[in-house]
Amino acid sequence: MTFNQPLSGNDMPRFGGFASMMRLPTQADAEGLDVAFVGVPLDIGASNRSGARLGPRQIRDESRMIRPYNVATRAAPFESLQVADIGDVPINTFNLLKSVDIIEKFYTEKIIKHGAIPLTLGGDHTIALPILRALAKKHGPVGMVHIDAHADINDDMFGEKIAHGTPFRRAVEENLIDGNRVVQIGLRGTGYSAEEFDWSTQQGFRVVPAEECWYKSLTPLMAEVREKLGDGPVYLSFDIDGIDPAFAPGTGTAEIGGLTSTQGIEIIRGMRGLDVVGGDLVEVSPPYDPFGNTSVLAANLLFEMLCILPGVRYDDKVKAVY
Repeated sequence: MTFNQPLSGNDMPRFGGFASMMRLPTQADAEGLDVAFVGVPLDIGASNRSGARLGPRQIRDESRMIRPYNVATRAAPFESLQVADIGDVPINTFNLLKSVDIIEKFYTEKIIKHGAIPLTLGGDHTIALPILRALAKKHGPVGMVHIDAHADINDDMFGEKIAHGTPFRRAVEENLIDGNRVVQIGLRGTGYSAEEFDWSTQQGFRVVPAEECWYKSLTPLMAEVREKLGDGPVYLSFDIDGIDPAFAPGTGTAEIGGLTSTQGIEIIRGMRGLDVVGGDLVEVSPPYDPFGNTSVLAANLLFEMLCILPGVRYDDKVKAVY
């Protein structure tokens, strides 16, 4: 079998060519793929700064420097999996609830139907709900690793039940995620009460506030996470605002005191061995990212997600760095 390969910088300058994720080939759906990169250019669920609708395009552009091998972990995803970019979900930019339905149908019919794993370029965090709805049709309730400054467990926002601050309360209510197999990492900031994150713990979630992550490697934490999540299917939802705005300023709801970019990499690499059935990277807002740093980070974190998916070949002749 011949696997798709990213377009080499020796065949076309990095600043030239087409702007797909990692300059991979494109196709209309996930037929024949193991993994599909897909964009969801939606930000009408956002409550503060807008702009995440532009995230997928900018992340793709800033992915142009990523090469096909992970030198640190020895992962060779493009020698193991068939991967392509299937473009963007054609959301309705004037109607959030219709967009949620469009996203669920797109993932069901164009990705899950073909047995591919979706890696999503967001878009605001509302999109996690319809993605989880689509995945649950195949896998049932999934475990989840959720990196974020916010728990996204509001019962409503401005009286609305669906927005970027509510997806994981809805996911629990709809039995899309298994509360005893959920870990939230990086939560922080001010709130409306001292019990801001208590609802999560009441559902069985393991909550890891950002303060527990300061000044340390998260490799030991990820050993605990792997034990908690076990052998079942797992979804990875990564809000870029989980990373401190010093590293990722281009987001809609920035909070100080967050994770470092290195810790973000440790979390993803620490998920190797889990049955990861999908992942997203959301809330990148290019208008607040004047030098592209946030999109560069987002693109590289998505590559790290690709490298830990089931079936990726590792060259273990040389000890990997985790």
